[in-house]
Amino acid sequence: MQQLQKGDSKLLNAWAFYDWANSVYALVISSTIFPLYYGALFRQKNIEEIGLFGLSIRSEALISYVTALGFLIIAFISPLLSGIADYLGNKKFFLKLFCYVGAISCMSLYFFSLDTVILSLVSYLLALIGFWGSLVFYNSYLPDIAHKEQQDKISAKGFSLGYVGSVVLLLICLAMVMLVADNQKLQMMRYSFLLVGIWWLGFSQYTYYYLPNNKNENKLHKNVLFNGFKELRKVWQQIKELKSLRRYLGAFFVYSMAVQTIMIIAAYFGEKEVQWGSDSKRTMGLIVSILLIQLIAVLGAWLTSKLVVKYGNIIVLIGLNFSWILICTYAYFVITPNDFYIAAAFVGLVMGGIQSLSRSTYSKFIPEGTNDTTSFFSFYDVAEKIGIVIGMFTYGYIADVTGKIQNAILFLILFFVVGLLLLLRVPKK
Repeated sequence: MQQLQKGDSKLLNAWAFYDWANSVYALVISSTIFPLYYGALFRQKNIEEIGLFGLSIRSEALISYVTALGFLIIAFISPLLSGIADYLGNKKFFLKLFCYVGAISCMSLYFFSLDTVILSLVSYLLALIGFWGSLVFYNSYLPDIAHKEQQDKISAKGFSLGYVGSVVLLLICLAMVMLVADNQKLQMMRYSFLLVGIWWLGFSQYTYYYLPNNKNENKLHKNVLFNGFKELRKVWQQIKELKSLRRYLGAFFVYSMAVQTIMIIAAYFGEKEVQWGSDSKRTMGLIVSILLIQLIAVLGAWLTSKLVVKYGNIIVLIGLNFSWILICTYAYFVITPNDFYIAAAFVGLVMGGIQSLSRSTYSKFIPEGTNDTTSFFSFYDVAEKIGIVIGMFTYGYIADVTGKIQNAILFLILFFVVGLLLLLRVPKK
């Protein structure tokens, strides 16, 4: 097939369609069906802890540790592979590799069992690495396929396609689970994992058909291996000289630990701590809560953009951090489904705002005329991933040691308090 020109609408749509393909992992596996399935396995055996490597680890701590390990691996290999891909021009190969690893691992979750817990957790780990690893190369394609004036629009289109596609599959999975007897629900959840992998693999082929494969004649040598890390080091040297950017990045690193951790563990918290009354109510309630968060997050992002025009980025970020402190305090007392729905609504409201505003604020602090903005955002992404590692490990450790998830949530308040105080040191303009 003849390679499409940069800016071609067919090429742009094919790129954006990968969001439709892969976002089902984020919603079905990461946020809803898998947390339900994971919790049900422990309830089925009437246990809260599992023996692993001579240690007794609580269920919520175990999944937190594995998630932290996954993000640690991503934080390390992303700059390594990005440097190689940029030099060899084979981003398409790495995009497909991580996609296939992630999709096949999602399908292998069909066999997830506490009797083979180590192999099962490896499947979960590889699915996480496949999803986040593929995003590194997917996002890096944007300047290659779209002109600057097209990038905002096509990026937003990808986000919209991802939201719609993931909701479509989630509703299919929900119907599968809810329309069968209680003793068949776990089996339907397993089928959901197969559907996620098939959906991701199948729909991504449209993207691969049109994406350019800009391979060159460069040969791989040992000096190239660490090009990505050299770029990050170069960015850090520049950031050290930019006081405003340095202070903002420090604040972001701290509060982002808590934000990302809450986003990941929300479903596990709701599955375990809320008194739903029955398994069917638990399944329906948790999925409704996640959909509620996603819908209200869109409203939150819009409201935040309006507030920024009036008050400025830093003031609004300070307000959002204060709101998170209140939400975490409220979450400590969540017991009933209605309590959880209220918490979910407020989480959605501030989650959409703080995510979109954090990235745009960072871009405003990058000095005008900087040519290598990609390296600056690569540094931002690695900082975010390392923050997730620290946040998830802290959450898992406190929940494991104290035996109560609420204690871990209270501790996350500390991250928001420190983040708020650090934001007060950042120039308001």
